[in-house]
Amino acid sequence: MGLTVEIRVGRKRTIVIPKRVAEALGIDEGSRLLLEVRDGYIVLKPLPDAIYLSIYGEKVAKTSLKELEETSIEEQERYIDKA
Repeated sequence: MGLTVEIRVGRKRTIVIPKRVAEALGIDEGSRLLLEVRDGYIVLKPLPDAIYLSIYGEKVAKTSLKELEETSIEEQERYIDKA
């Protein structure tokens, strides 16, 4: 991609992702990023959200809305039983 931008660390060690970098990577307010420290460098990777994955992600299985709803209900019941 070849985009290099100098930024500075602000109060509470915050950084701001410049607009042109965010746009190039599809990062918006609320986007999730994975931060890694690798060989003395900070690496930020955008994490795709569920909507992005459902539209653009690799399709690995087929399911119906009925199956999805049944599974959702089962998982919710399991979660409630553990609480």
